[in-house]
Amino acid sequence: MRFAYLVWRSLLRKKARTLFTVLSILVAFVLFAYLGAIRLAFSLGVDVTGQDRLLTIHKVSLIQPLPIAHLGRIEATKGVTAATHATWFGGKYQDEYEGRFGIFPVDPTSWMRMYPEYLLPEERMRAWLANRTGAVVGRKTADDFGWKVGDRIPIQATIFFKADGSGVWEFDLEGIYEGDKSGVDETLFFIHYDYFNEARSERIRDLVGWFVVRIDDPEQAKAIADRIDSNFANSPFETETTTEKAFVQSFASQIGDIGAILRWVLTAVFFTILLVAGNTMAQSVRERTGELAVLKTLGFSDRLVLALVLAESLGLAALGGAIGLLVGWLMVQLGGDPTGGGLPIFHVPPRDLALGAGLALVLGLATGTLPALRAMRLRIVDALRRA
Repeated sequence: MRFAYLVWRSLLRKKARTLFTVLSILVAFVLFAYLGAIRLAFSLGVDVTGQDRLLTIHKVSLIQPLPIAHLGRIEATKGVTAATHATWFGGKYQDEYEGRFGIFPVDPTSWMRMYPEYLLPEERMRAWLANRTGAVVGRKTADDFGWKVGDRIPIQATIFFKADGSGVWEFDLEGIYEGDKSGVDETLFFIHYDYFNEARSERIRDLVGWFVVRIDDPEQAKAIADRIDSNFANSPFETETTTEKAFVQSFASQIGDIGAILRWVLTAVFFTILLVAGNTMAQSVRERTGELAVLKTLGFSDRLVLALVLAESLGLAALGGAIGLLVGWLMVQLGGDPTGGGLPIFHVPPRDLALGAGLALVLGLATGTLPALRAMRLRIVDALRRA
């Protein structure tokens, strides 16, 4: 630490050059943080899905319904500890496009047990259970629309109309749930399946979209999934069961390999920054050839000179990287979803912040190693002759 002042003064030798180098690194890490949030959003929260949950859908397609009677046979399957169901309701609120937030008829008790990451106060849960037209919604959607408990929410049907032909469903907002950690989807809107099932057309009653299954051993997920599907083999409603994580990942992949696209963008950005910062360090060492020779004359060892030059490079990268990650994190936290609500999850994962810190270290080493080696190998006589 006693040489920190010397390193600091070396960085301030060319203030404008140092400033612009730090700014270029800063911009790269702002982009890194922001694209990390976008990558997470388009992965649909696959990183936080339950390892012990399976999804059972119709073998033909997700949009094909299944009889709710399947639930009992699924629950009786060896290795299954709990099961519930959900259905895509569709519908839209006011002039919002369909899909602005997901609406799902569910069994409230089994659903909230299946997803303990959805935190709902006990009194609100009791109120929801007591009201057949009650609903609960995630904090993000409630904040987006300014909803509060007690509001009457009209939903315009786009798929399921009431038996009397009406296309407007009205629900009483009985609770607002929150995620127990970052990355939990807080956009969803849950209603009573029993009310939904009785109010819709009789010819499509007692059907659900899919089943969610909790298993006792995630290591046996494939075997348990095969057992579930074998229950309904050669029936009119054959099933396909997979882990929740695999299902969400495959669904997200339909959008495109966003992760690969972002990796290529970031690779190009960091390669450019590597050239910029590397040139800055190389030029700084060339300009200070005489100064480095004087340091060696005063007794500074080759290894100490190497460490000083590397410290400058690491200081530049660390300063630009730290400020960039902070600015990127603040932009995501304060600016929110850039699509205006189209992304259910939008935040910078802590893992990406840690990765960014590691990249700053790598960038500092990569840009400073060659100039530092050159300074270490510098001969005093040759340096003073050129100075």
